[in-house]
Order: sequence, then structure tokens, then C-alpha cells
Amino acid sequence: MRDDNWDLVVVGAGPAGSTAAIAALRADPSARVLLLDTADFPRDKVCGDGVAPHALDVLAGLGVAVPDLVAGTTPVTALRLVSPNGARAGRSFARPASVVPRRLFDARLVRAARDAGAVLRRHRVRALVERDGVVLVDGVLGARTVIGADGAESVVRRQCGAGGAPAGTVALALRGYTAAGAWPAAEQRLVMTGAHWPAYAWVFPVGDGTANVGYGELARTPPPTRAELTARLHDLLPGLPPVPLRGHRLPLSPGRPDVAHGRVLLAGDAASLINPLTGEGIYYAVLSGALAGAAALAPDPAGSYRRSLRHALGRHLRHTDVLARLTRRPRLVDLATAAARDDRRAFDRLVEIGLGAGTLDFPLAAAVIRAAVTGAGVRGTTS
Repeated sequence: MRDDNWDLVVVGAGPAGSTAAIAALRADPSARVLLLDTADFPRDKVCGDGVAPHALDVLAGLGVAVPDLVAGTTPVTALRLVSPNGARAGRSFARPASVVPRRLFDARLVRAARDAGAVLRRHRVRALVERDGVVLVDGVLGARTVIGADGAESVVRRQCGAGGAPAGTVALALRGYTAAGAWPAAEQRLVMTGAHWPAYAWVFPVGDGTANVGYGELARTPPPTRAELTARLHDLLPGLPPVPLRGHRLPLSPGRPDVAHGRVLLAGDAASLINPLTGEGIYYAVLSGALAGAAALAPDPAGSYRRSLRHALGRHLRHTDVLARLTRRPRLVDLATAAARDDRRAFDRLVEIGLGAGTLDFPLAAAVIRAAVTGAGVRGTTS
């Protein structure tokens, strides 16, 4: 790579990185923004592919054409839950979600970033050094600010000295694609299990005749084998035919993630911003990318980014951290599922906590308590 100087270098061109580039250029259209990625686009990325409407709201606010992002897919209008001990709840979403394979979603966001003025190069970053107010990337690129959006195994996170995921906060998951005919076309499904808890399988229909299916659980020592994870997926989704599967690690969010060091900011999976209750990461990626990009060219990028992220997600992250600890006992999840079954408001609040920036509030807590008092914790369903 040739010697270059940039206002912003973004490492990783997934949802967090591309959104960061778009946000920086929206804040200053004259900024010189470089996107680096190890892959050519389009490329596959192991993920559940679920895109909450909250993520699309952030992108629309940055001027991204949302219909282009979700083209070729069908809105998902409902969610069906099965709790670890068999409580069942099925209701429509307050707002439809989307399932967009990352091969499409990421390539479309990269195109939006390039249309906004970002330059994309293929390059694997190996080293960062901050010197005299400039971040040197591999000794040949100079940037006022660097944003690390290079995923769960982030090189930028390690190079800037940020802490990794604490023990007990990493999940393992397998994902594949299969024909969607066995499941409702516009319904997401989560099937939880008390065995190896916390753990669940999912079915996310794309709307093109296929579905994203997978299984995830909290990592343990010794780790389960691929064959064991595959068997657990098929146990929870009986009738699922053999399907090629790919695996990945998910660094789940702590209550106060380490997101900035000097002139280096972290976004998305690189900042361990993955919902510890659901494994959802695209909304966090897009939102943190937008906030990092907006802060990147400020006089104090780290301070600006920390403040904006704390304002947007701080209370939510603290609540999900506490709830993740509480729900290590599956009984609470049984009760929450029963509450969602019996109370529309409880269902909507649980969706906001799992897919957006919701928090535990009194109406949700009251609904869970009612489920416990009435003994409605398991068995039963709504249509």
C-alpha cells in the first residue's frame, strides 16, 4: 500500500464500518475516509441475518435508501418463542423486521458508503501506532482517527489495548440455509432448551424460499465439538434436513464495554456489542458505527463517542447485563415467555430489550410477577 494520509481510516467494512464511514462523511462531506477490509464484496458472513427495524431507522437517518438494503426479501411480521421448559408465545411484531443475508446486506452498505465518498481497499491490518496525534496503520497509512469495526476477532481491539470479552461472555453459534417450506413464511422462531442453557435454535425466513437456521450457546470449557452443536440444532428443529453449517464466536456485551482508546474507536462486534440475551448484533453495529463515525472527526473523538454511546445505549446495556445474569436460571425465561404470551405490552417490551434499546420497566416486571403468581409459567400458547 502506498503512503497515505486520511482523516479517518475504518478497519472492517461490515455494517458497523460502512455505517461509520457514511456517518463521518455526512458530518463532513469533505473528509477523506478510507474503508479497509480483508475481503472483496459481496462475501458471506456467519450471522442470523436478522435486521431489526431499529437498525434501518439509523440508516435511514443517515440518508441510506432502506428499500435498496432489503430488496429481494419479505418483511417478517411475527415472532414465536418456545422457552426452556416449554412455555410458548406467538405474536405479531409491533413493527416488521427483515432477514437479509449478509452477503447482500453488507455489499449494499459498502456501496452506500462508496457512494457517499468513502474509498474502499482490500487490506489486512496488522499494526497500529499512535504518535503525535496521528494513528499509523501498518506504518504506511496515517489517520487522524481509526475506527475498529473488524469483528469478534478484532486486530484493532488488541492493538489499541482494549480489553477482550470477559470470561463467561462469549457464545458459540452455527448457521446454515435451508428450504423454508416447513415453517411460516413471515415468522421468526426461537426454540430454547434447558440443556446446555443458555442455548437456543432459530429459524429466520428470508422471504425468497429459504430460511436462515442455526443454534447458539454460551461457550464453556471444554468447548463442544461441531458435531455436538449440530446434533443440538437438529434436536431442537426436528425434521431439519442435513444442511452445511458454518460457525462463529460472539463476544457478548458487558454492561460497560471498552470502546475508545486515544484516537482509536471500536464499534460493533469489535467492541463486544452483541446483545447478551439474544445474540443480536446488527442494530448495535449500525448504531455504534453511526455514533463512532459522527465522533471521529471531533477534537476529542474518544470522549465524544463515549458520551454519545452512553446516552444511546448505556442504560440498556446495564439492564441487559443484569438480565443476562438473572436468566442463567431458565425459570425466569419461562416466566417472561408466559408473560409475553398473556400480555401484549410484555411481548413488545421483551422485543425492545432483545432487538432494540429497551429496558426492564415496571409493566414488564409486573407481567412476569403475575405469571409467577398465577402459575402460568409454562405450557400454553397464543396464536
